[in-house]
Amino acid sequence: MGTTSYQLAGRLDGASSAAHEQALRALLVGDVDSIDIDLSALDYVSSAGLRVLLVAAKAAKAKGGKVTLLSPKPATLEVLKISGFDKIIAIRV
Repeated sequence: MGTTSYQLAGRLDGASSAAHEQALRALLVGDVDSIDIDLSALDYVSSAGLRVLLVAAKAAKAKGGKVTLLSPKPATLEVLKISGFDKIIAIRV
């Protein structure tokens, strides 16, 4: 199976979450079962944004793959850790 990449930038919140969720789900087609999500340009993530990451991770797992979060900024990494996401989604700093 294969891995693809996705870049998040700016804010991942209620205003942008639906579009990102749809885009991430659309990537998991054919042989693609894993997504590397680059968070290096992400400035803010809300609870709605966390849900998008969780939905993507569950969709990838259902295909036998995984989601990996790459290069989160310190504030974003703190939110991910406080919410327990570091226990359920791989994060590479």
